[in-house]
Amino acid sequence: MDEKKRKVTIVGAGAVGSTFAYALAQSGLADEIAITDMNENFAKGQALDLVQGQPFLQQVDIHAGGAADYADSDIVVITAGAKQQPGETRIDLLKRNAGIIAAIASDIARSGCNGVMLVVSNPVDVLTKIAREASGWGRNRVVGSGTVLDTARFRYALSRECGVDARNIHGYILGEHGDSEFAAWSMTSIAGQRVDAYCEDGKCASGFDFSREKILEEVRNSAYHIIDYKGATYYAVGLALTRIAGAILRNERSILSVSTELDGEFGLNDVCLSVPCVVGRNGAERVIENPLPAEEQTALEASAARLKAALQSIR
Repeated sequence: MDEKKRKVTIVGAGAVGSTFAYALAQSGLADEIAITDMNENFAKGQALDLVQGQPFLQQVDIHAGGAADYADSDIVVITAGAKQQPGETRIDLLKRNAGIIAAIASDIARSGCNGVMLVVSNPVDVLTKIAREASGWGRNRVVGSGTVLDTARFRYALSRECGVDARNIHGYILGEHGDSEFAAWSMTSIAGQRVDAYCEDGKCASGFDFSREKILEEVRNSAYHIIDYKGATYYAVGLALTRIAGAILRNERSILSVSTELDGEFGLNDVCLSVPCVVGRNGAERVIENPLPAEEQTALEASAARLKAALQSIR
């Protein structure tokens, strides 16, 4: 008997959606990738461009698709929406994208899909909340890409400052994927040591200067710099989405800082933002509720308040 194919449907064939499809195709994680877009010819062109590289890829069925592909998908990844313009914050995108995401989420739910909805469109936290409400699904099955990319930027910045492989640094950026995000320094470690112990007196073992404020500012402003330079971000986010998709498709139960709706965790309710979650076949299966020091708890609450206000502004 043939095993069920691992299928991912991507909604939106633009820079982020197509780059994710490219990274996913090379990873071997999916057996089938359907690419959909309001511009059907554009989706067909992206799929054809990818499928002609089939001789260089692991076996994967790549094709242009439509709403009919939602039903048997393990993951539906929503990248559709207006893109962020230079000088525009993620929150500024909200009014333009809220209606688009609600309609897509409703269509996915009506299809009978039993998989996971992964929201990428910005501002991702508020749009994840809108998608969850529009779909009527349980909170675990509607997740946002959140600060998975911001966390990767954080680990990269620390690796450069500390002279340590980024894969051996553990830590998270939490809260909003945006201007109010913060570094959870209380959870950040290198080789089992708290980062402040590893880098005593403001110096890392490698001898580099260590500035928490500088690193956080770099992480927060990375997207703005890239947008100013080239108009959009898509390579790193494509890799981040492949990491999340792998955790779901292979039921890895990985700890990732995806955006999920809180229900009392960290004293917060009725808001989607990024906290450490166990991510597996059923989406964000469990929130890891580590006690936060006062300043980090305050930062998380400030992020939640900002996101609630943004959502309220369009209701």
